[in-house]
Amino acid sequence: MKNIAFYIASRYLLSKKGSTAVTFITWLAVGAMTVAVAAMFVIISVFSGLEVFNQNLISNLHADLTLKSTSGKTISDLKKIKGILKNNKEILHFSRVIEEKVYVNYNGKGDIAYLRGVDSAYTKVNPIDTTIFYGKYPSFQYSNEVIMENSLDNRLSIPVDTIQDFATVFMPKSGTGIINKEEDIYNKKNIMVTGVFPGNDQLNNFIISPIELSEELLQLPGNSAYQIVIKLKNPENADQVKKDLLKSLGKNVEIKTKQEENAAFWKMINTEKLFIYLIFALVIFITTFNLAGAIIILQLDKKEQAKSLISLGFPLSHLRKTYFYTGLLIVVSGVISGLILGSVLCLFQQYTEFFKAVENVPFPVRIVAENYLIVAATASLFGISISWFFSKISKDYIIKS
Repeated sequence: MKNIAFYIASRYLLSKKGSTAVTFITWLAVGAMTVAVAAMFVIISVFSGLEVFNQNLISNLHADLTLKSTSGKTISDLKKIKGILKNNKEILHFSRVIEEKVYVNYNGKGDIAYLRGVDSAYTKVNPIDTTIFYGKYPSFQYSNEVIMENSLDNRLSIPVDTIQDFATVFMPKSGTGIINKEEDIYNKKNIMVTGVFPGNDQLNNFIISPIELSEELLQLPGNSAYQIVIKLKNPENADQVKKDLLKSLGKNVEIKTKQEENAAFWKMINTEKLFIYLIFALVIFITTFNLAGAIIILQLDKKEQAKSLISLGFPLSHLRKTYFYTGLLIVVSGVISGLILGSVLCLFQQYTEFFKAVENVPFPVRIVAENYLIVAATASLFGISISWFFSKISKDYIIKS
């Protein structure tokens, strides 16, 4: 008798005989669960894809670890710090960076930009040279060779990779006193744009140059740095490497991981993902009321059969299990078919890139095991709860005429 309840439940779900209304409501519940689960899986997979997409967008802005001074912009005792970094076996490469706002002018057109001065090792930490789509990366033979973000170059209409035309960058001078001449306000330097790289929300208006240009404009001594960007052998060990470096370097520096450098950005992404999850969890919860309707209709339709089973000595607890198992089978069928449908849609998007976020940019999709677990657990939780609650039929309801 232990398996009779499950056997009857499977017959209720799969048998072609019986009430047309019951069959329709039952499979409607399965279909509704399938659509809701598939929709939730697709949306969560899209957000997983967006996480990777956003990581790639900001990969050209922040390294695995970024070291800065806590006592001013310029890092002090740089020779000692470089020695410690060289001796750390977890560090693959590191590079000096000086970044400041500048004003760029070309033929009467001007704009505010960020000048990032880097040394020759920078491309080992951040291979931005591979993203250049027009021109070439600076040779570092001359300090005024730069690459420029595409939209900034287009706005200023600066020729690329030519020695005939130069733009001018202006760096405001710090200090006090009376201004007597133009040189008291700012330092300026002519620059030649050798290449153009694509921008994004975090790399707009950027100019990347040899670090010597930044040192000249800021009147800093050679071998200076505002930041040291670090590439690790294993980025997953960033937190542990950070702790080890802080012990060795003391309190005069601060070190941030890539996630900490973009804390506000990732908080926004995770908040959006949470709200989307809650919205679709609510959709699945509402969908499970189709399941409740299917169980109630089944109880009404099979009332005479239930009365006969009770009269023959079939325990009420087993009858309740029959209705619970029926709801459980509906949930399992809906979850499995929904995950299959969602996977097919995600694979279709991955291979065809049919759906576009904007022109020429398809919605990114990433299928991971975690998404299967999240969706299946959410749908199962609501489905099992509804099945258990509406299977609690009383004996008086069955035996009364």
